[in-house]
Amino acid sequence: MKKRFFVTGIDTDAGKTHVTVGLLKAAKRAGLKSIGLKPIAAGADRVDGNLRNDDGLLIQQASSVKLAYEQVNPVVLEEAIAPHIAAMKEGRLVTASRLEGYIKGALLTPHEFALVEGAGGWRVPLNDREMLSDVAKALGFPVILVVNMKLGCLNHALLTAEAILRDGLTLAGWVANTGPETMPFYDENVATLSAMLPAPLLGALPWGVESEEVAKVFDELLSAL
Repeated sequence: MKKRFFVTGIDTDAGKTHVTVGLLKAAKRAGLKSIGLKPIAAGADRVDGNLRNDDGLLIQQASSVKLAYEQVNPVVLEEAIAPHIAAMKEGRLVTASRLEGYIKGALLTPHEFALVEGAGGWRVPLNDREMLSDVAKALGFPVILVVNMKLGCLNHALLTAEAILRDGLTLAGWVANTGPETMPFYDENVATLSAMLPAPLLGALPWGVESEEVAKVFDELLSAL
């Protein structure tokens, strides 16, 4: 049975790619045929004349099923700004149905485990009437919420979870991602979210630990899904 999840964060730089790549590597260690997708990304450099986003490249490399970059990240925008503004500046129209089509096309490739990583937070606009959450709704995959543990994360996490459930999707669980500076009363904040979020804490990712320890956390996180 295929396992497929949509990975979102409470805001930009929440650690979505860190979690996505870690889970893909854990899936590879477990012998699973895994695919990671980043359907839209804003912020890219030219590599051999082609735009490439760093997160898209990391996800491509971490997947055990090898896809062309254009399948992993079909919509790549050069400026690191809100995707709908970046697209407008490039004279492009990005729609939810088009992104859904790209994703479903890539997922025709045989696999056992797949992650679709969003951009920014849950309500990121794609154009003047659609949001990236519309793509997640169309896919219907359970959602993994990444919470960067910093001041303000409680409100952002609870509102995001509320929006996910209101959109009719399942919140599979959440991940506490620690930045370079541990927030004051970290344990108490994790405990608050564990009590108030309507989904289990899948794992807490420490900052700056040895790679073997990070791998262990992701192995445990994968087994919890």
